[in-house]
Amino acid sequence: MENEVSNVREDLIIGRNAVSEALRSGREIDTLLVAKGERNGSIGQIIAKCRDLRVVIKEVDRKKLDQICSGAAHQGVAAYAASHEYASVEDMFALAEERGEKPFLIICDELEDPHNLGAILRTAEATGVHGIIIPKRRNASLSYVVGKASAGAVEYVPVARVSNIAQTIDELKEKGIWFYAADMDGENWCSVDYDGGVGLVIGSEGRGISRLVKEKCDFTVSMPMKGKINSLNASVAAGVLMYEVARQRAGIKAKG
Repeated sequence: MENEVSNVREDLIIGRNAVSEALRSGREIDTLLVAKGERNGSIGQIIAKCRDLRVVIKEVDRKKLDQICSGAAHQGVAAYAASHEYASVEDMFALAEERGEKPFLIICDELEDPHNLGAILRTAEATGVHGIIIPKRRNASLSYVVGKASAGAVEYVPVARVSNIAQTIDELKEKGIWFYAADMDGENWCSVDYDGGVGLVIGSEGRGISRLVKEKCDFTVSMPMKGKINSLNASVAAGVLMYEVARQRAGIKAKG
C-alpha cells in the first residue's frame, strides 16, 4: 500500500476529512471528484461547499477513482488542488499599469494538455505577458503538472479562470483589447500590428479555436507551414506569436 500511495500526484487530496479540511482552510481547489452515487454523510456538505465556491465537480466511476488515488482509501471523494492561487482579470490590468505597458494577455480556448499550458506560462513570463485567461471547464488548470512544466513561471504570471471565454472577450474589447486568433488561413503573423492592447487566443490541441470565439476575434494570424505537417503544437505556436508581439513592442526591426 505504501508504494501504491507514493504514486499519487502531489496535487491530489484524498478522503472526506482531508478534502473538508482543505476547503475549510481556504485552499484553492481546481476540481472535486465524486464517485457516482455517493451523496451520503459529509460528501453532500463537501459538494454544497464546492458549488458555493464554483469549483468544477466531476462524477467518476468508483473504479476510476480507485485508479486515480492509487489504492488509497478515498471514501468516495478526492480533489485536485491548484498549484497556485488564481488571479483576476483586474490583476492583469493592474500589472500592465504598474509596468507602464499596454495589456498583453493570452486566452486559452479549451487547451487540454497541462504540459502545453505549462510551456505557454514559461514563455509568457519571458515575453512580458501580463496574464493568461482560461475557461473553468474543458481546459487544463493550475495543476501540479502545469506548475512543474512552467519551470516556476506560474509564480510570476497571473492566471484567471472565467466561466465564458466569448463573453470575457466582449468585456475586454470594451477595455481596449484587440484579439488575435492563432489559426489556419489567417494573415501572416509578422504582417500584423500588435501595437495596442493584445489578446492572443490559442485553441485546443485537436479542435483549434471554437467557432464563436474565433468570430469574436479581430484578426486571424497564422504561420507558414513548409513541411508535410499542417499544424504546430499549441505551445510552440503560442511561443512564436508571443515573441513577435514582444519584438514589435521592443521596436526591434526584423531583418530581410
